[in-house]
Amino acid sequence: MKIAFFSTQKYDRDFFLKENDRFNFDLVFFEVHLKLDTLELAKGYEVICVFVNDKIDQAMLKELQRNGTKLIALRCAGFNNIDIKAAKELGIQVVRVPAYSPYAVAEHTLALILTLNRKIHKAYNRVRESNFSLDGLLGFDLYGKKAGIIGTGKIGKLVAKILSGFGCEILLYDPFPDAHLECGKYYDLKTLLNDSDIISIHCPLNDKTKHLISKESIALMKEGVMIINTSRGAIINTKDVIKGLKSGKIGYLGLDVYEEEEELFFEDRSETIVQDDVLMRLISFPNVIVTAHQAFFTQNAMRNIAVTTLKNIKDFEENKELSNLVLP
Repeated sequence: MKIAFFSTQKYDRDFFLKENDRFNFDLVFFEVHLKLDTLELAKGYEVICVFVNDKIDQAMLKELQRNGTKLIALRCAGFNNIDIKAAKELGIQVVRVPAYSPYAVAEHTLALILTLNRKIHKAYNRVRESNFSLDGLLGFDLYGKKAGIIGTGKIGKLVAKILSGFGCEILLYDPFPDAHLECGKYYDLKTLLNDSDIISIHCPLNDKTKHLISKESIALMKEGVMIINTSRGAIINTKDVIKGLKSGKIGYLGLDVYEEEEELFFEDRSETIVQDDVLMRLISFPNVIVTAHQAFFTQNAMRNIAVTTLKNIKDFEENKELSNLVLP
């Protein structure tokens, strides 16, 4: 079976080719995103594999169906970039990788918290220039701080457990509470926003969570709050967050995702002028760290993504039940 991969980098090819030894698929890799003007590349492929920045709407799905596509394999956990309802109506099945490595994202979350707090990035650059001053590097003890976790799926639970180990008081919010959670206590969202010193976001992006962090929710937060987002960019209204940074309401911001990241992240833009004025303003703040959607990026996670994705496709080929099928 031939499979067309879109939005691929060298590391995608390396991991998938290595794990494909046990599956023996014919893998074809395209670096371009899947969009209207690249749909022709998918023609004739029964299976295509896409990533987070391949936006597939109803019109594209209709064209994919005409081109012979029957399965879309997401090599990620989120599926907000695909019109799942339209896919089902058109008879195109969608599978995903629900849990490639929650540890990878949880650990990156902690890295952002510690780096922002103890200003590791600034200290590193200073020492390289023989500047050993501590001015401007003052942090705070995590011990005793209140950490609010929005979304208590696998990643959120791990972040709660890690921060609990640092001695933080854990406040949790999720529309579907987990009765077996090891640490923390559930609160309503308003209470969490009011009381938390650190707010870490781990919920999926959908109609209810889009711009969950906006001027209204920021107004409820503590002065100087730290916000971390390793989930999906559009959960945060970036322009409102910038206003919060300018006013001092938000004291620290750590992002691994960004609302308009699809034309920027995973690409080398160092020799071009980035035209996104909002992002450029955002990264100009001294109390902001932005990483380019790398929280998932560990050897363990990449290996699990490749194996699970290829196993999903193998199950489809053999007409087996698709355990990772995405339903509307």
